[in-house]
Amino acid sequence: MQKMLSSIVTTVLATSVALAFPAQAKGPVHAPAIQETPLRGHMAFLSSDLLEGRGTGQRGGDLTVAYLEAQMMALGLKPANGNSFRQAVKIAGVRALPKDSNVAIEVGGKAQELAFGNDWVWAPANGKPSNAVNGEMVFVGYGISAPEAGWDDYKGIDAKGKILVMMVNDPAPTAAEPERFNGKGLTYYGRWTYKFEEAARRGAAGVLLIHTDASASYGWSVIQNSWQAEQFGLADSKTATEMQGWMTDGTARKVFKAAGHDLDALRAAAENKDFKPVALGAMVKGDIKATVRAIEQFNVAAVVPGTDPKLKDEVVIYTAHWDHLGMQGTGGDTIYNGAVDNASGTAGLIVMAHAAMHAPTKRSQMFLWVAAEEQGLLGSAAYTASPLWPLNKTAANLNLDSLNFVGGARDIGTQGSERTELASMAAATAKTMGLRISTPKPDLAGVYFRSDHFSFAKAGVPAFSIKGGSDYIKDAVAGQEKQKAYGVRYHQVSDEYDLSWDLSGMVQQAQFTLNLGRMIGNAPKMPAWKAGEALGKARAGK
Repeated sequence: MQKMLSSIVTTVLATSVALAFPAQAKGPVHAPAIQETPLRGHMAFLSSDLLEGRGTGQRGGDLTVAYLEAQMMALGLKPANGNSFRQAVKIAGVRALPKDSNVAIEVGGKAQELAFGNDWVWAPANGKPSNAVNGEMVFVGYGISAPEAGWDDYKGIDAKGKILVMMVNDPAPTAAEPERFNGKGLTYYGRWTYKFEEAARRGAAGVLLIHTDASASYGWSVIQNSWQAEQFGLADSKTATEMQGWMTDGTARKVFKAAGHDLDALRAAAENKDFKPVALGAMVKGDIKATVRAIEQFNVAAVVPGTDPKLKDEVVIYTAHWDHLGMQGTGGDTIYNGAVDNASGTAGLIVMAHAAMHAPTKRSQMFLWVAAEEQGLLGSAAYTASPLWPLNKTAANLNLDSLNFVGGARDIGTQGSERTELASMAAATAKTMGLRISTPKPDLAGVYFRSDHFSFAKAGVPAFSIKGGSDYIKDAVAGQEKQKAYGVRYHQVSDEYDLSWDLSGMVQQAQFTLNLGRMIGNAPKMPAWKAGEALGKARAGK
């Protein structure tokens, strides 16, 4: 646990001085410089023990919202929601009660011996404390319906009332189709969120995903720990099945074998377009009990109005999620401070807003801190469902999630921008800053679908997250090792602010994002999606 209150007070005081007497921006007034001192001060405070890890539904989250709101008031920015900087996000907190439940998988009328946590996990998705389940289990392969790819795992099945069993990830590429479902990369069809959503759209009673370390890109312990804790979802979610959950590969093999099926054979069949759903001859029966609580969290949004009589009706939105994992457990250090993830991005957005107000663009600019990203992009999803600015007049969304704490780099990460005209604009912005675009890599873990920009992309807004570079200017080898070591601290109590950090990389990342936003804000037209990009259909009205 941090023992550095005096340092935090010092840096917060420095922030106040910097805001009251801002340093002169280097360069022309149309390119305001990001200041490191206030960025450091905000990050130190936001990741301090005082804010208790900024947890969803916890006091630390409420304090964080109040802090962000006060900062926007102090800067004199315009509230984005009428007279308020806040946008309510209605969340349902659900915790399964396996000891009070009696749900089971039955084959031939006989319940399989399965332990919650070790063998499978589940919870209601409809926000109800009690759900009676009585559904036939059907294996639907990858659970994908992609007409543009000629793929349909739901052929000839009425999914209503069924418990759908499916694999995560996408169908693998083949020699004949090396780019099938983005080749080695992951598409949104491979994400578990899509699979739950599609099943709900078809009226399924529930979904059980089959976990493997390779397909999920993480071990069963991640699933186990997450689903034994409180689950969060939007209170008015449309993915309201009675049951959502996972089973281990071993559990799936046991159930399939008891029902007379070969899991490996069915997996192999599911790699082909002609696959058809298979009724397993098994049932999920019983009652699922859970505790349910209503939680109100808030997005925080402020606007710098545009200067052009017509273009000011359009907006560029910068986002960062303010939440982290809050306080968990008992004994020892229980605070998940989330310094890099994402006090860094939250602080970066504050100093960007300060800089932007001194040199507005033709289009308006919105600075949006979203809630509950760690719980499934809930704040950004709530925003796009009820936007404070028309989505068809939203030029782009640029997202910051975990800034570069290692140091300045020669490159900048823009992966995901290639789906839109933002790629060429990002390259031009990088060139003006003496940077190069980082070499893209196959998106094996579906990173593009796991940050808040994706809520905007799904709604048709060109969007991506700006990542720090990795070609570090000061001792590249040591920098790579420092970044690699963060993997051990990710989502752990050890993600704490370090006064010795070189924040030049954070300043660089925030400056690039603001510069790119300014280019978009002053461009003659809004950027478009690349031809054939599936995410562009929402903007095109298809």
